[in-house]
Amino acid sequence: MPVPSSIPTDSPRYDTPTIVLHWMTALLVIFQFVLGETWSLPTKPIHHLMVVAHLTAGICLTAVMMFRVGWRLTKGRDLSKLLSPLDRMCALGMESVLYILLLTEIGLGYLWRWGGGQAMSFFNISFLSPFPRFPTKTLQWIQSLHHWNAWLIVGLAVGHGSAALFHQFVLKDRVLERML
Repeated sequence: MPVPSSIPTDSPRYDTPTIVLHWMTALLVIFQFVLGETWSLPTKPIHHLMVVAHLTAGICLTAVMMFRVGWRLTKGRDLSKLLSPLDRMCALGMESVLYILLLTEIGLGYLWRWGGGQAMSFFNISFLSPFPRFPTKTLQWIQSLHHWNAWLIVGLAVGHGSAALFHQFVLKDRVLERML
């Protein structure tokens, strides 16, 4: 029997764009984090490729997040009404915090790169800095914020994933199936 192309409105699943955007965001964040934490290990040519891949993925994440926020605010499915009041508060709180931190991380990445007088690179296309070069102390501060905000995002995302697994396998309330 063929699978219906759209989910009925009474289904306890998120809509397809929400699911795709969620997992695209997760994969890009993991990719970005791994690159950012390991690019100092290899030699210069590989290091440069990792930086370019990080910049390219960062621009992709920017587009995904802009579309994701727009979709969420207009047509995206909100299933929080299926949750208990406490679970609803926790889920919406975590979603909001992660969105804010991700958008902040993106902004810090652009500021760090452009503030250093360097172009953003996207598949060999360069986006020149719209700013004059920032003072070294300012760049160090932005870099530090970018680094620690990334760790905060990953920590919260691990908590978010752990909560989903707890709901799925301990509470057995099928929460994880909504996003699969």
